[in-house]
Amino acid sequence: MKVLVVGGGGREHALVWKLAQSHQVSRLYAAPGNAGISRHAECLPLAATDIDGLLAFAVENAVDLTVVGPETPLIAGIVDAFEQKGLRIFGPAREPALLEGSKGYAKGLMLRSGIPTAAYAVFSSYEAARYYARNQFAAAPGQPLVVKADGEAAGKGVIICRTEAEAEAALSLMMRDRAFGESGARVVIEEFLEGQEASLMAFTDGTTLVPMIPVQDHKRVGDDDTGPNTGGMGCYAPVPLVTPELYARAVDEILRPAVEAVRETGIPYKGVLYAGIMITPDGSLKTLEFNCRFGDPETQAILPLLETDLVDILLGVTDAHLDEVAVKWRPQSAVCVVLASGGYPGPYPQGVPIDGLEQVAHLSDVGVFHAGTALNDAGQTITAGGRVLGVTGLGDDFAQARARAYAAVKNIHFDGMHYRTDIGAKNVRL
Repeated sequence: MKVLVVGGGGREHALVWKLAQSHQVSRLYAAPGNAGISRHAECLPLAATDIDGLLAFAVENAVDLTVVGPETPLIAGIVDAFEQKGLRIFGPAREPALLEGSKGYAKGLMLRSGIPTAAYAVFSSYEAARYYARNQFAAAPGQPLVVKADGEAAGKGVIICRTEAEAEAALSLMMRDRAFGESGARVVIEEFLEGQEASLMAFTDGTTLVPMIPVQDHKRVGDDDTGPNTGGMGCYAPVPLVTPELYARAVDEILRPAVEAVRETGIPYKGVLYAGIMITPDGSLKTLEFNCRFGDPETQAILPLLETDLVDILLGVTDAHLDEVAVKWRPQSAVCVVLASGGYPGPYPQGVPIDGLEQVAHLSDVGVFHAGTALNDAGQTITAGGRVLGVTGLGDDFAQARARAYAAVKNIHFDGMHYRTDIGAKNVRL
């Protein structure tokens, strides 16, 4: 089987790494891939957003399965384009992908379907949004608001505002300065929720829903959840807070109603449905967001724990027989630590040589997934993005998994490298 993976980040490296273990895969391609992916797959000079180029390649090379990593091509309709040519592709079509492509659309679907979420309002006018925020702070002094860009913003379009001035600055940044382009032309203003966050992902063929192991992501750039939001600085799985009983509730209250609501539109949701949830102090569940793809870096923690052949699951989704696939997981823990470029999530240098990868390449129970990397003319691995590497440690418990991840991190170096030192730490203290 020939498989094409679309994307070039840490999530896609984890997908390629897992697919390379399947006896069903005879040829692996990645577009555009990265330095780490090139060890497992043929990397193509095609951008993940070049739908026409990707489609032409898949047709000419008789690709049997295309797996889409990032959200941008999904929202742009890559699945629709491939399916019109009779090609098998993993991911939701353009309309279902609006669950991530528009926060306003997603909130409306939640409201109509009775899916629990924060109170909200949607605005296309800066003045109207500012007026609303001012009134909210006047009505509930000291209660923060959350301002979100309506469209995709690489995980950075969410700003928690604790004062009216902060809310005005956030609205100006998104709606006037267009810091996130057209994604910020419309905004969602939400009530601020207290509690613990978790990422719940599930495979679905539009009818059957197969939950993955729960993950907790660390969005803030600094230890103890300080500093600005990022695409994710690390994660761990499973999440002790998410008991089997609580997860069953989340499936019944959030994931399944979303899949059913999309199916009622006439286009089934097929792919990965990712729900970011908040577990409030009183034990209730609230939906923070939906994503239409594998999480990043969550995938780098989850796939090493997957026992089942990933190809079987992907085909179960694309061919609508997921109910026939027995999905099994290893009873272990995983901790993924992201190594970022100096300056990230702001401006950062590129082309910085990375040392120490050889020392960690053969460590047992450690996986190093490349995100923003490339090869220079001399064949040396260099930085090529904000999030550079994801180092995942596995263990029989969190202490062991965490120790293995950070021991590997100590062997890797590039100028400006920074990372959080507290990924999964609270679970070790339990």
